[in-house]
Amino acid sequence: MKGASRSVECWTWSRRALARHETALLLVLAVEFIAFNALGPRFGTTDNLFDILRHSCEIGLLALVMTPVILTGGIDLSVGSLLGLCAIGFGKLWRDVGLPIPLAAAGALAIGAAGGALNGWLITRLRLPPLIVTLGTFSLFRGLAEAITRGVDTFTNFPASFLFWGQERWLGVPAQLPLFVVVALGIWLLVHATRVGRSLRAMGFSPEGALYAGIPVARRLALVYVLAGLMAGLAAILYVARLGQARADAGTGYELFAITAVVLGGTSIFGGRGTVHGTLLGTAAIAVLNNGLVHARQPRELAGLLTGLLLIVALSLSVLPERFSLWRKALRRRHNPADTAP
Repeated sequence: MKGASRSVECWTWSRRALARHETALLLVLAVEFIAFNALGPRFGTTDNLFDILRHSCEIGLLALVMTPVILTGGIDLSVGSLLGLCAIGFGKLWRDVGLPIPLAAAGALAIGAAGGALNGWLITRLRLPPLIVTLGTFSLFRGLAEAITRGVDTFTNFPASFLFWGQERWLGVPAQLPLFVVVALGIWLLVHATRVGRSLRAMGFSPEGALYAGIPVARRLALVYVLAGLMAGLAAILYVARLGQARADAGTGYELFAITAVVLGGTSIFGGRGTVHGTLLGTAAIAVLNNGLVHARQPRELAGLLTGLLLIVALSLSVLPERFSLWRKALRRRHNPADTAP
């Protein structure tokens, strides 16, 4: 009997492990690597793997900070536009105002934090839906960037010491990777190892219940949106360092990639459930897809198409467990009407 019980427990544990979102994503990544390595001979080289890491840092930063935002049941559609505004602010502070690179970078971070604070104020004080607020600031931030540059001005000729952080290697890896790892570790600790992270999940499950439990819901919401804006500023600095230029269209479409990475990583779009490591795997899956399509000599437009499909599939899969549970309960009650257990 003990052996049979142990076998059942082992099978149950294995089935749950295989069903985990992270396991499925690892399998997707493995399939991507095998397929693209067969289609492009240079795909699996060390230089190309570093190139994937380099190009995915900005989207990865936005996806990381989007995780606590979506955990609360919110959304931020403005991070890509805010990245563009921060990039323009950084370039203008350096070239036109004459600030040194560190102060211009601090200014870009301040612009990002101010944009996030605006989102947080509108959501918490005016009680407007996050979707509507960030859709409005999505256009506002992009419009400000285009107004500052009049749609044509581009900031270039940055010093080599700054471009190093986006184009060179440090300790044998892309220079921006250590910074990304530090940020990822910080957000992981915030979400998974602090009281704040637990409160974000509670807010996602039930905002009213979290409020009655004594959680400062407004302050927590303001915190995650300010953090999202601050991360958009940091991503803007790395973006400019990697490309060597700042333009008003910087970060276009990045919000779609960030949201897709988070949802693909297993975070529920309704809030309350998700992991930072799942988001990292989702980011990796999207980065490998985009890079692999280039090596497979497929049109770049296909990347946007497949990313949209991934988002739809991920959203569909996120509601399947709940739908299956409701269907199972209804079926059980049909066969046994006396069974009213939840």
